Amino acid sequence: MFDFFSKEYLLETEMRGDIAVRILRRIITIRETEEFIARKIESGDIRCPCHLAVGQEATPSVLAEFLNPEDRVYGTHRSHHQYLAVTDDVEGLLAEVLGKKNGCAKGMGGSQHLINIEKGFGGSVPIVGGTIPIACGAALAMKLKDNRSIAIPFFGDGATEEGVFHESLNLASVMKLPVCFIAENNLFASHLHILERQPETSLCRFAKAHLIENIQLDGNDVISLYDHLKQIIRYVRDERLPYFVEVMTYRWKGHVGYREDLDVGVKRKEDLSIWKTEKDPIGRLLSKYESLKDTYENFIREVHKRIEKAWEFAKQSDYADKDFLLSCVYCED
Repeated sequence: MFDFFSKEYLLETEMRGDIAVRILRRIITIRETEEFIARKIESGDIRCPCHLAVGQEATPSVLAEFLNPEDRVYGTHRSHHQYLAVTDDVEGLLAEVLGKKNGCAKGMGGSQHLINIEKGFGGSVPIVGGTIPIACGAALAMKLKDNRSIAIPFFGDGATEEGVFHESLNLASVMKLPVCFIAENNLFASHLHILERQPETSLCRFAKAHLIENIQLDGNDVISLYDHLKQIIRYVRDERLPYFVEVMTYRWKGHVGYREDLDVGVKRKEDLSIWKTEKDPIGRLLSKYESLKDTYENFIREVHKRIEKAWEFAKQSDYADKDFLLSCVYCED
């Protein structure tokens, strides 16, 4: 296994207070925006299917510290948190879930098709595992161009049951691609617990089968994530080799929609209460940095104002003209 703490890669990883502030701001922005979306789904103002990631905000919020605009992050059907962490585009997201032309995908995609190339978010799609090979293609292009960019596909534990996931790991290993696979293991794929689908909970075994360096991390521990991701991203960027990161986390909402208790055949109530208290990434971060508690309250107020303003922007935006709807179907000279 690769030794992060060898002399070559020994780094000062202690997270400074200013970095903690930036990460906390991202987490709060994601949490409050998604809770706002949940309320608008409940009220009927948002009608497109939304798969929320409340509770899973920490990993992309930390990862954003180490990315360049030339890097490419790819998501899934549940990618609001990744999109916001990379782009900070609350306005574009809210306009998109309303189908407005000022949305990040010009109103063509809704909740599950998000994109912002300028800020490094290469796209998300609802097809399970669909962006994993796309990220490998991006990483291959980066290798051929001989630059220092990297590709990062996010995916859930359910995607590891797709054939294209294994094909992508094999390709990345054989071709030595600069891609950092990040598996958000929230223990559920749609409505089924991982042990109803796989023989064990850990996903790192798949990376081991393809001889890819790998690690399992607590996906709700900001400090641990910072320490490890800082070194992992540097490793992928410098060595131009793949790495597999499994982060253990949990979604507070059901598979789709605003409710916490709506997962068919699944009783998550006792587990959920633990993840919302003892394992909440915000609470854990504040317990380590008590000086952030006042900052937290200020951020909440600021973010609420921003979300309300962004919502008004989204509501007042126009829908795309009918002529535009066909303009993206064919490639024209």
